[in-house]
Amino acid sequence: MLMYQHQKASERFDVIDLDPYGSPAPFLDAAVQAVSEGGLLCVTCTDMAVLAGNSGETCYSKYGAMALKSRACHEMALRIVLHSLDLHANCYQRFVVPLLSISADFYVRIFVRVFTGQAKVKASASKQALVFQCVGCGAFHLQRLGKASGASGGRVKFSAACGPPVAPECEHCGQRHQLGGPMWAEPLHDLDFVGRVLEAVSANPGRFHTAERIRGVLSVVAEELLDVPLYYTLDQLSSTIRCSTPRLLQLRSALLHAGFRVSLSHACKNAVKTDAPSSVLWDIMRCWEKECPVKRERLSETSPAFRILSVEPRLQANFTIRDDANPSSRQRGLKRFQANPEANWGPRPRARPRGKAAGEAVEERRKLLQNKRKEPEEDLAQRAAQLKTFPCKRFKEGTCQRGEQCCYSHSPLTPKATAEATPTDCPEAPDQNPLGPGAAAGPGED
Repeated sequence: MLMYQHQKASERFDVIDLDPYGSPAPFLDAAVQAVSEGGLLCVTCTDMAVLAGNSGETCYSKYGAMALKSRACHEMALRIVLHSLDLHANCYQRFVVPLLSISADFYVRIFVRVFTGQAKVKASASKQALVFQCVGCGAFHLQRLGKASGASGGRVKFSAACGPPVAPECEHCGQRHQLGGPMWAEPLHDLDFVGRVLEAVSANPGRFHTAERIRGVLSVVAEELLDVPLYYTLDQLSSTIRCSTPRLLQLRSALLHAGFRVSLSHACKNAVKTDAPSSVLWDIMRCWEKECPVKRERLSETSPAFRILSVEPRLQANFTIRDDANPSSRQRGLKRFQANPEANWGPRPRARPRGKAAGEAVEERRKLLQNKRKEPEEDLAQRAAQLKTFPCKRFKEGTCQRGEQCCYSHSPLTPKATAEATPTDCPEAPDQNPLGPGAAAGPGED
């Protein structure tokens, strides 16, 4: 309500920082109106399960985009939030310019500047893209929503983009494609801004307790390919064709030898962000498989691995290590990827009224509901007593050697009682035997 009350240009805020518990979606509309011209808008999202593709329909209801489950889900989360910010700003003839977009720990943190301009708002459609992702091999292709092209007189002509960029089936493995997005397809960071922050932190490292981490993360951010959305991962490529995993430097060197650019991503430790098409990546992995062969007889003929490896590579990969394959941040030993500081690290429970008393009540409820699906001891004892009412078939035949440990009765019964009883098989699993570990297994086992 406070932000809605400051929509006038003279009453807007220079900086707005949204850091709610969970999704900031309810506050985005007010925030893009209440920030001043060129002001700073900071947004934190801790609902990563939604943004990472666990609930695509929930992500659409909050951010207006479908999230996909993929190895690049953390970067896709950043781009979905930027798409939502720009979409809200466009309603008021405003647009966003990203300064820095960070995926860290269990949240994403985004810094954007908000400007006003009807001409620039028209270009927003060409900044968004849909994602076609193969469900088999994970290859992805982007489809822009709009197209901006030059016209006579230095004007810019906007039109709808043409597509789709893929066939109904994946060209590599023959599987179907999933459709995700729309998402932000432009750069996530402003390198000039990142460089200034790095200089400020390096000039006074004692100012922040997390100065080492800031330097490491921003150094990786500065090395990222800005014009390449999303990425593959090293384990994804090798697990798809069921082969051993090459070293990261070997794969990076092979891409560089082939004439393509490659970088890391701050959002994933073993990311491979490259402008090489997916066909080149699979050619490189086919060449690697020839050095570390896969047992083809174990592969199903319909599996992505069999279909990819059944094609001969058109590109002969060179895995010789290049000096420029090792990024500068790695050579300097910077703290690029944060390790979990403790076990079970993650977001804490939502803050409750009454503070500690409410937390103690939660712990008591957890203890109360622990093992609620297990069968109570009284039921086991009752079941044992019920089984003792049935005669033992093997005792009747004279072959039961369990004696008193048998879960069925060895008492002689009258013919009438024997006819009324309907014995069942003794439980075979040891943990189901109500008489303890000393009892023998069920009938049919010697």
